[in-house]
Amino acid sequence: MTAGERVVVVGAGVAGLTSAVVLAEAEVSVHVIAEQVPGVTSLAAGAMWGPYLVEPKDKVDRWGHRSLEVFRELAQDQATGVRLTSGIEASRTAEAPPDWATTLPGFRPCELTELPDGFTAGYRFTVPLIDMPAYLDYLLRRLRAGGGTVEQRRLTSLADVGPAPLIVNCAGLGAGDLAVDPDLRPIRGQHVVVANPGLTEFFSEDTGTSPDLLCFYPHGETVVLGGTAIDDEGDLAPDDTAAARILARCAEVEPRLGHARVLEHRIGARPTRSVVRVKAERQDGVLVVHNYGHGGAGVTLSWGCAQEVRELLSPQLSRRSPSTCLRRPS
Repeated sequence: MTAGERVVVVGAGVAGLTSAVVLAEAEVSVHVIAEQVPGVTSLAAGAMWGPYLVEPKDKVDRWGHRSLEVFRELAQDQATGVRLTSGIEASRTAEAPPDWATTLPGFRPCELTELPDGFTAGYRFTVPLIDMPAYLDYLLRRLRAGGGTVEQRRLTSLADVGPAPLIVNCAGLGAGDLAVDPDLRPIRGQHVVVANPGLTEFFSEDTGTSPDLLCFYPHGETVVLGGTAIDDEGDLAPDDTAAARILARCAEVEPRLGHARVLEHRIGARPTRSVVRVKAERQDGVLVVHNYGHGGAGVTLSWGCAQEVRELLSPQLSRRSPSTCLRRPS
């Protein structure tokens, strides 16, 4: 790669912006092109770190662990939107905890007296919670501080990028068309954001593959209530019936939420495939690194996948520097 050439990152969701930050801070010239800045689906995320219902497990474990390291560092600065928060994940059946949870600080089984009515098992731990509007704004600031640029426009193919020797495809659900990938499908998610009635801890139910989720994540003055996971549904129009059911489910666990003022509804389409795709391939002489298909784990895997994107590109990059992925803009 010669001086003046650049890497184009397609997509400005959490995968695209994190990949762009990692590259920019490795002294690579980076230009982001996206229809939505930041991406709507990433804005709609809850978001709690946790590599749940995503494959392949060996890579997911590695990617997730790397992201966890970074989020713990970012939580030292409230301006990032990341906080380490204690709370409970519970189940209505006597389920064993996920292996990733057992390694988190403060992990312990809950006493039955700690659980809401109807729940038979639960686990307490401390985990990063990410306030996505604040966090995505932080990533944009950090990208620009590293010399990256952003352009808002819609692409119908990777050829629309224009002359570029290296492309990183982080287009989320749009990656299916750009990469001609029939395995990619949407899973619709909806959250309700309310004014915080005084909550400081999160709660999440292990609902498995159910389309009806139950979780609430406090972010200072607001709480994000979830949610839905409707497979093969990409419509982003608000669903008032679904929102009412989300509020009712959360209020059953935490009655204070039943009277909380609704601030907004957030809807996204999680880009999902059988396995996350982080892979390099040649297309018409251009090296394309794909980074998509994270389902509901895009935030959880973001820093680990971005690091792998950089490693896949590194043989083509003429100027390389030690990783500085914890550097923050002033």
